Amino acid sequence: MAIAISRPELKQLTDIELMGHLFRRAGFGATRDQLEAAVAQGYEATVEQLLHPEAAPALEEDLIFRYYPDMKEARQIDPAQSLWVYRMINTRRPLEEKLALFWHQLFATGFAKLNHAKVMTNQIAMFRKYALTDFRTLLVQVSMDPAMIFWLDNHNNTKRVHNENYGRELLELFSMGIGNYTEDDVKNCARAFTGWTLRNTIPAAQPYGRFDWEFEFRPDLHDYSEKVFLGERGNFDGTDIVDILVRQPSTAQFVAMRLYKYFVSDVPNQAAIDELAEVYNDSNYDIRSMMRAVFMSDVFRSEEAYYARVKSPAEHVVGIMRLVEDFTFPKHGIRDIALECRYMGQDLMNPPSVEGWHVGKEWIDTGTLVERINFAAAQVGDIDKPGVRKIINRLREMGDLTPEQLLDACLDLMGPLRVGEATRRALLDFANKGGLLRLAPGDRAAEQRVGEMLSLIVATREFQLV
Repeated sequence: MAIAISRPELKQLTDIELMGHLFRRAGFGATRDQLEAAVAQGYEATVEQLLHPEAAPALEEDLIFRYYPDMKEARQIDPAQSLWVYRMINTRRPLEEKLALFWHQLFATGFAKLNHAKVMTNQIAMFRKYALTDFRTLLVQVSMDPAMIFWLDNHNNTKRVHNENYGRELLELFSMGIGNYTEDDVKNCARAFTGWTLRNTIPAAQPYGRFDWEFEFRPDLHDYSEKVFLGERGNFDGTDIVDILVRQPSTAQFVAMRLYKYFVSDVPNQAAIDELAEVYNDSNYDIRSMMRAVFMSDVFRSEEAYYARVKSPAEHVVGIMRLVEDFTFPKHGIRDIALECRYMGQDLMNPPSVEGWHVGKEWIDTGTLVERINFAAAQVGDIDKPGVRKIINRLREMGDLTPEQLLDACLDLMGPLRVGEATRRALLDFANKGGLLRLAPGDRAAEQRVGEMLSLIVATREFQLV
């Protein structure tokens, strides 16, 4: 089922625009060569390829750990973040990695309380593994995840002393949303998750790092008495609670709304969200089916969704690195790249609260905008980066370029990116100062003009969108 399939009034994108849009939303962008290959393959075939990441080879972690042993041990958050950013830059399974980032935002869990980066790395791996499964399976896995259990204190939830932290957030932030349950529902939800706890919780030193925490069910700590939850009565445990939750109409709306706002637009479209909720119900809560419906919808493929979301810092940083094709092999400096996400306001694996990050326009303020622009301009302005060299070579093949042709070609190769009239005038004023561009082989000064133009483009308002 496609979303809003009967909306022919929506203006459609060109083939190359649509493919660039798909790869930015379903991943972290792609090079022009990759986009042109995908256009030749066809949109529907490309969507199906993205929806089945298991068909693509996984990254060789043994190779990564050989160069970055601190990532394997993950004693602190910096190497754990670096590993994830390296994976996002180099993955051949972009949707799997993008959904891991999405679920991390939704099921926010943080190092600040855990003080155990390996457990956070394991949680992200869990999101990666179950990214495209059904929502019921994912909620059960989240409920059994050691990082989540410790983050929301469920290891302290016993039949003698109920701790409601996880039960409350499961209802409020992870499934139905506020207004769809009572305080009694919270209490009975918490009772159902008693005994869902951890073993190996002492971060004792080993020759190769800390013990991994593991899920453990303790029958002696579980409340086996009858419970009433959302109008249903029984001797429920945690899986029973999840079974009830995923059947709720409010949960269908919740999941549909979250997916829509993350993959389509910061501005909700209730009609499209309603149709996506129908896919949720008709497919038995299958996330892959919902993502297929999103990518095949008229709304997603139209100008209405084109550059309609503010990039998160992770999307911005990783997208730039994939564009310039740097860190495609382990080398010194990946930590500095990963830390850029923190400087821009998204400390990966360490959200500010259980609510995650405030997204959309709240990603941008005067400080983070300067950081975004400086980072991106430094990367694309380096004419020795492999991806920038490819852009220069493509421009050289076009022959001599007028200032307007230079601008249009750079915008096309950077997205394609559409800019407003005021932005275009400012960029063209700069291009006009250099006059006709002749990219003779070895002419570094002419090549540097391209780097300067790319640096200005990434400083525009429009480039902060995805």
